Amino acid sequence: MAFWWKQPLAGDIVWCHFPQELQTKPAEKPRPALVLTVFDDRAPEFSVVVAYGTSQKVTLLYAGEFVIGRTDGAAFRAAGLSYDTKFDLTRRLELYFNDAYFSVPPGAPHGEQPKVGMLHPSLMRRAAAAFRASATNIRN
Repeated sequence: MAFWWKQPLAGDIVWCHFPQELQTKPAEKPRPALVLTVFDDRAPEFSVVVAYGTSQKVTLLYAGEFVIGRTDGAAFRAAGLSYDTKFDLTRRLELYFNDAYFSVPPGAPHGEQPKVGMLHPSLMRRAAAAFRASATNIRN
């Protein structure tokens, strides 16, 4: 039986076992993911649309991607990330917000929940531009 986490918020950065390309099985390695949408029609069992995060190739950006980096200062700290991280909004999936796909990050910065941090308001324009650019190129 799955353990369901409490309701997240859009803009939360969470610790996610984001499935590999064309798979539904949770990945073994967790990674940061950005919560884009929360569905509460089956509360307290929530599902979320999350965007893929990676610390690889952060200096190479394609349409639909944006970076949260150390140079973002307070926004980087609010995100709770350890490394500069690129979020790819063309790689987004709807997942059940349970322990199959999400886990508590190292150090549990927000207690026993998958939350790592949040998208700082100063990054909203950057994220919105990536979201608009991703609209025509969504892939899983």
